Amino acid sequence: MPWEQKYVEAVIRAEEVYRIGRLGKAHGIKGEISMQVEDDIFDRTEADYLILELDNIMVPFFIEEYYFKTDTTALIKFEGIDSLERAKDFANIDVYFPRAIRDNSTATGQETLSYPMLVGFQVNDIGKIAYIDSQTENIMFELEDGTLLPASEELIEDIDVANKQIKMTIPEGLLDI
Repeated sequence: MPWEQKYVEAVIRAEEVYRIGRLGKAHGIKGEISMQVEDDIFDRTEADYLILELDNIMVPFFIEEYYFKTDTTALIKFEGIDSLERAKDFANIDVYFPRAIRDNSTATGQETLSYPMLVGFQVNDIGKIAYIDSQTENIMFELEDGTLLPASEELIEDIDVANKQIKMTIPEGLLDI
């Protein structure tokens, strides 16, 4: 197989990952970086790396170590980032997790779904989830066309992970708002 084909197969595509947080400020002198965590799946699975979006390219970075400061903030140290100056280059970068690792752990019963994992799932015949708004207590699914749906467990009837589909009971009139 020519090297070009190997490289193309190794490229990480956006649909193969989902956003789990965002890097913040550099912390300390050894290259640690704070991370606002929306989904701590990397702490609940056997993941050696996380994916950062650099110049519209998904790049894997291996985790050297990490620990949680709070429920939503972690300090993370990536291999190859060994100084405060280098860590500053990564401020405000989105962090992603491979869907394949998530799907494998979910299929084997080792993992439960979290809201960020549902981005890209089809809701009934209404549309695909483009964003999860979890800024308030009432979590909302934002579909690709801008439609907002409450991400209430009472409304979710079934989640088909293999086919990336969610069956919801939509109260009458909700889509007219």
